[in-house]
Amino acid sequence: MSLAAKVLAACRERGLMVATAESCTGGMVAAALTEVAGSSDVFERGFVTYSNAAKQDMLGVSGDTLEQFGAVSEPVAREMVDGALRQSKANLAVSITGIAGPGPSENKPEGRVCFGLAVDGETAVETVEFGALGRENVRLAARDHALGLLLKAVIPANAGTS
Repeated sequence: MSLAAKVLAACRERGLMVATAESCTGGMVAAALTEVAGSSDVFERGFVTYSNAAKQDMLGVSGDTLEQFGAVSEPVAREMVDGALRQSKANLAVSITGIAGPGPSENKPEGRVCFGLAVDGETAVETVEFGALGRENVRLAARDHALGLLLKAVIPANAGTS
């Protein structure tokens, strides 16, 4: 079973709907989820907000936050994921914003990706340094990491243990 299929099955069991807010992955998480037959009962919608204007218009990311921290930052990842929940009927969301490459951008290294995760009224953010793996590999690693975050949010680490 694929990682996306595991996420969908776990969300289905808990009655959760999922939304995604993606920048550097360009919708790869949404595509992975919707590639699984029957995903429409769990996947609510995805936002591909590649430009700063799209982040502001579609997700309500603050222009001040973008100016102060840059698009690739934990504060922007937080506003993206919170906006995805606000603008959808989902109760679980993930956001991704990063530098896929080639090369660095905004004085930030290739392979830096910031993630947001919102579930049960709680939002968490983290930054992962994937390194200069090349554009395709950074994007794939970010997609898989985001799916892993969703799965961990739905299946607690101690599930199945006594």
